Amino acid sequence: MRNSHCACRVHLLFLAFIALLPRALAVSADAVSAQPPADPFVVHTTAGLVRGMFRPGGGAEFLGIPYAQPPIGDLRWREPLPAKSWSDVHNATKFGASCSQPLLEGAWNKDDATDGQEDCLFLNVVVPVWPVPKPLPVMFWIHGGANHGGSGSGDLYNSGTLQSHGVLIVTINYRLGVFGFLAHPALTSESPHHSSGDYGLMDQILALHWVHDNIANFGGDPNNITVFGQSAGSMDIGMLMTSPLAAGLFQKAIGESGAGFAPAAVPLAQAERFGLDAAAALSLPAGAEGIAALRKISAHNLLVKLGARNSIWPGFGPDVDGWVIPRPPADVFAAGNEAAVPLLLGTTSREFGSSEPLDALRASITRAYGDFAPQALAIYGLAGNGQGANDTLYGSAASQWSADILFHCPIGTEALWHRDAHHPIFEYEFDRPIPGREALGAVHSGELPYVFGFYPKSGDIGGKFGPVDLHLADIIETYWSNFAKTGDPNSADLPHWPALDQTQSYLRFTVEGKAEVVASPLRGEQCDLYRKVLAQKMKLQP
Repeated sequence: MRNSHCACRVHLLFLAFIALLPRALAVSADAVSAQPPADPFVVHTTAGLVRGMFRPGGGAEFLGIPYAQPPIGDLRWREPLPAKSWSDVHNATKFGASCSQPLLEGAWNKDDATDGQEDCLFLNVVVPVWPVPKPLPVMFWIHGGANHGGSGSGDLYNSGTLQSHGVLIVTINYRLGVFGFLAHPALTSESPHHSSGDYGLMDQILALHWVHDNIANFGGDPNNITVFGQSAGSMDIGMLMTSPLAAGLFQKAIGESGAGFAPAAVPLAQAERFGLDAAAALSLPAGAEGIAALRKISAHNLLVKLGARNSIWPGFGPDVDGWVIPRPPADVFAAGNEAAVPLLLGTTSREFGSSEPLDALRASITRAYGDFAPQALAIYGLAGNGQGANDTLYGSAASQWSADILFHCPIGTEALWHRDAHHPIFEYEFDRPIPGREALGAVHSGELPYVFGFYPKSGDIGGKFGPVDLHLADIIETYWSNFAKTGDPNSADLPHWPALDQTQSYLRFTVEGKAEVVASPLRGEQCDLYRKVLAQKMKLQP
């Protein structure tokens, strides 16, 4: 009977379960439908979840991720703070706003100037495969633009083929011009570090912290980060190599057309005087009340009212503030105290070029070189009634002088200092003109399409790129990505690139689109004289 009774109870329970099953299934289906479907492009960050998207060329991209709180209102001209946490999933599927900036000469930054906002501290992550099978080396890009214009957004930096060489790319925005580099005694007084200016550099450092803390979730290796940048981005990298705040945040560095001390970061007191002059031009008081008033002026009106004061560097540019930059970068490099990381550094042959008239050029050389001016005038073919020494590769005497004193020689000097500190250093010169613009030579920024594997059809570096260009780009992308992986650009499939040694050999990317070693110093006679002048000036510094 006991067994029969049990069997009956089991049967009744089974019938009840069957009766309830449709309702249970319905409830279960409702619960499932209430949950968001699993999304392979959702990634955890320290501030919250972000949703990226499939990249048309393969892999994934995560665009417009906030890495800092908006530097607006009372946070204008303060050290950046990490982004506040969010509860919903942040859609990282479009670029964030560019940073506020004026329209610069040549209107090359027109889109960024038009769309710029003060709430702009965003970064982008581009991954070659998704999901990532093993941690990838990270290449962290700092854009150029004289620290006054540009952004990390757009196709050039994010939509090429560089990442297909097995690296993860991060591009960033950072504060520019008056918003990124205003120094003022009242700002120094309110700072816990007794410094002011260099907010744009602090943004770069905070973005590096973000990468260190988050990039593993995107498939990157937080212990293998290469900072790379061009023009002001390269100059900033040189400065970061001298900053204790950036110590340990990157393991390698690539600088394109920019040294960390040319132009020199000015002393804090000089930068503060410039800030006082800017406030006075707006009829504002000099103290804290003036800063309070400046913080209430809209970003647009601030750019309009300051006008040309915000369009050149030096001006609103990096300063030796005692905190971000404790000492002049040239002093740090000359002493061998910069970051002990492998460095790849180079320049284009023409850079900006120049059409300065001969008499004005002679005057410029005389002002810059003083007692050494006669030697310089002879080198550039300007002694006596000389009409200037033209060069097929480097251009007119004016173009040579401009490129030498602003780019070739400072970059070569930084490379030699790094070599003398017994750190790996590889030097290059890029000589191929933009196709269709051969008469201009290899201009400033001309290497960028080849570094990123993206080929603009219009604009300052737009051209008619062909098979030779695509082959050269593959060579350069391979060198750059090899360096990011190992600290050495070489591999068996490439011409050997020797590290800089006593011969000062460097790699030339030729007009014809080849990679060839030059077993002699880059701009040897011109840059030897530059270094004599520089040594004299540094010795005279208090």
